[in-house]
Amino acid sequence: MSRAARSDGAGNLIPLEEQDRTLWHAGLIAEGCALVEQALHMPGIGPYALQAAISAVHAEAQRADQTDWGQIVGLYDELLRLQPFPVVALNRAVAVAMHSGCEQGLALVDELLTLPAMQDYHLAHAARADLCRRLHRWDEARASYQAALALVQLEPERRFLERRLSEIAN
Repeated sequence: MSRAARSDGAGNLIPLEEQDRTLWHAGLIAEGCALVEQALHMPGIGPYALQAAISAVHAEAQRADQTDWGQIVGLYDELLRLQPFPVVALNRAVAVAMHSGCEQGLALVDELLTLPAMQDYHLAHAARADLCRRLHRWDEARASYQAALALVQLEPERRFLERRLSEIAN
């Protein structure tokens, strides 16, 4: 992937599904995917190999709508078995939403937000906001974007959340 694809000239974040994949470095992606393939055939697959495999699945899709979300969910299942951390579960919940529907992913995110460790994690609220936005649940999306904004620390992320919130402000 390329830094030019992940942010615009003003430093604003571009979500993965909106990135211009022609800006991604095809040669580096091919090399990385080959290395991931080797790693996955070695005994004792670890969390880094699984994280790399998840990235490879994203990178192999020429368009966002061609992403094999089922495979990503399966990889997150394995990663969650090795690293039963709330952030891994959050990423899995987003993958479930993309694979099986936003309602299913939102239920998982809501469950995670009952954990004290996730209540102060802006990306959990941002994920909830995005899923609510996709479901046209505008009041919930606004509230979740506001919760994420209250917790976010990095300016590019703040601008992204503010932009998303302004898109649904009406």
